[in-house]
Amino acid sequence: MMTRGYSKGVVMVVSIDVWTEVDQYYTSKLQKPDSIMESVLKENSEAGLPAIDVSPNQGKFLSLLAELKGAKRILEIGTLGGYSTIWLARSLPEDGRLVTLEYSEKHAMIAAQNIRHAGMEEKVEIKVGAALDTLPSLEGTFDFIFIDADKQNNANYLKLALQLAEPGGVIITDNVVRAGRVIDENSEDESVKGVRTFAEMLSQEDRIDSTVVQTVGSKGYDGFILGIVKKS
Repeated sequence: MMTRGYSKGVVMVVSIDVWTEVDQYYTSKLQKPDSIMESVLKENSEAGLPAIDVSPNQGKFLSLLAELKGAKRILEIGTLGGYSTIWLARSLPEDGRLVTLEYSEKHAMIAAQNIRHAGMEEKVEIKVGAALDTLPSLEGTFDFIFIDADKQNNANYLKLALQLAEPGGVIITDNVVRAGRVIDENSEDESVKGVRTFAEMLSQEDRIDSTVVQTVGSKGYDGFILGIVKKS
């Protein structure tokens, strides 16, 4: 697959394979070999989990954002096999805690094994069930929230996340560009429709200030929305 880019008025045709190669290049330069994270991806693949984990560079980015925030209580909506969970847990101080919500019992079981292998079981709690059911039962507030679950419910997740977020808290929502399909107002794709509903909600929500960052890499063309909950 090819895509077009522009540099000083010159049209460049870039293969998406190059995006992956650049991702791999910077992973090799900016991250030390990590047998734990490699084993997580291997376990997830062998267990038949969908290959929708964040990339290594994206995982490190999440970890750095949480560290920049000084996060002590992190909420993750969508655990899958625990790859992003571990990245986020690594950013926490000794007394930090992470709560992650996962619908699938199978995914939660694999994630628990991976989290234990990474030595993060003391910092991480997995809650199994539909997030819309478990979110209202959570106690306390969170200073960093990562939303990466079924896109159809993004707006519903945001409503509940705003109730759980501390003033000044960070909310990251992944996969909001959908290879550019987000601009198709006639799309019948439920994920695209969910993201568009989510974006519309953000446009009218006064409690959070947000922006989008488009990304390319080994996961293709996508992006995330970063928001900061306003202080009263």
